[in-house]
Amino acid sequence: MNLKEWAIANGVHPHTAYRWFREGTLPVPAERVGPRTILVNVKANSAPSAASGVGLYARVSSHDKKDDLERQISRLSRWAAEAGHRVVRIEAEIASGMSAGRTKARRLLADPAVMAVVVERKDRLGRMNVELVEAALSAAGRRLVVLDEGDVDDDLVQDIEDVLTSFCGRLYGGGSAKSRARRALEAAADDD
Repeated sequence: MNLKEWAIANGVHPHTAYRWFREGTLPVPAERVGPRTILVNVKANSAPSAASGVGLYARVSSHDKKDDLERQISRLSRWAAEAGHRVVRIEAEIASGMSAGRTKARRLLADPAVMAVVVERKDRLGRMNVELVEAALSAAGRRLVVLDEGDVDDDLVQDIEDVLTSFCGRLYGGGSAKSRARRALEAAADDD
């Protein structure tokens, strides 16, 4: 596969991919085969190599979902073992996806031995701006692996509910913010 096709398929601008190739920081093997052609080893790009380390990250938003946290860790670990990847770090935490103060997520992202961060779904890494984290990882020659892309519509509805919950919590205090956010969503749906 040529470098431009690889870049587009992986959400990287072709100019950025070419710069990485020139600087020797392209995260997959590639070689120049002509004056204007650079070929990328597609098989090396299909998943993180067994020699690189992967970090597994699981998150739930509340203590009553702890069983789901353990299920996520189990599924991620099983995937890594079946794919033959070396797991260098496993982080699991109970925290809001809207919170920037998740110490275990920060610890995982800061670990230079983690060449790929593996999550069950994107919303486990964060409710908003996951694309920014993905871009930062990519710029460092690392990547985000999402096992289950999920339904975008459900994620968008959940994101809106989380934003409303956060705003209602700040306006009215924490206790009934979630019910007020749900009522606001229901009222908006009724207006349609």
